[in-house]
Amino acid sequence: MTQETPIAEGRVARVVGPVVDVEFPPDRIPPLYNALLVDVDLSGQGEDEGSFTMTLEVAQHLGGNLVRAIALKPTDGLVRGAKVTDTGSAITVPVGDVTKGHVFNVTGDVLNLKEGESLEIEERWPIHRQPPAFDQLEARTKMFETGIKVIDLLTPYVQGGKIGLFGGAGVGKTVLIQEMIQRVAQDHGGVSVFAGVGERTREGNDLIKEMGEAGVFDKTALVFGQMDEPPGTRLRIALTGLTMAEYFRDVQHQDVLLFIDNI
Repeated sequence: MTQETPIAEGRVARVVGPVVDVEFPPDRIPPLYNALLVDVDLSGQGEDEGSFTMTLEVAQHLGGNLVRAIALKPTDGLVRGAKVTDTGSAITVPVGDVTKGHVFNVTGDVLNLKEGESLEIEERWPIHRQPPAFDQLEARTKMFETGIKVIDLLTPYVQGGKIGLFGGAGVGKTVLIQEMIQRVAQDHGGVSVFAGVGERTREGNDLIKEMGEAGVFDKTALVFGQMDEPPGTRLRIALTGLTMAEYFRDVQHQDVLLFIDNI
């Protein structure tokens, strides 16, 4: 019979903006990228008073039994001495068909559930994963037909490749992404994952509404770390979307479009 490893617990030693230093027992220092949980009590601090559980990610070992972690939520209300629990693994997010038609945050919480609605999550993957081995990469070059004439004629996209859309504010980058999601879903039966990194909240709402009107929302998984979120959230939200896309590619063997707006 194997003995389970006890959960490591530490205490908050210092809070500087989104950076939180946590002290652990010397024999229970959590590895880099591990997710830490800490309860925050906001009682008496305003309209949104209450308590919630904050997720931290270990970013550095400082020595002296201290680790430096990045908070994925605002640290208002977090105090020195608060108990911190090591989850024993990296941040995990839902994967699979259950993600289609839903909006998630960086830790995989669903943001668009209606009152009384629940989501049954069967599998979660960590956001920090090893890349495919070199001998597993596809060597052939094949054009990806978007159905948008000006792109297919002048700047064709390579299937399995990476494309960067560069342009100033308001020139149509997000509009082009919306068009590609719609065409791939309708014409090719593909799956898309959209990661909004530091986007305006209004743009995220508009995207969700337009995708619903176009009938492609149920074929797309969306993750958002808006510009009003802490730096740690905006840093990791792309990995949340990437993890969901990798599941469709590696397990379901589907063609998947991963959009990151913007990076």
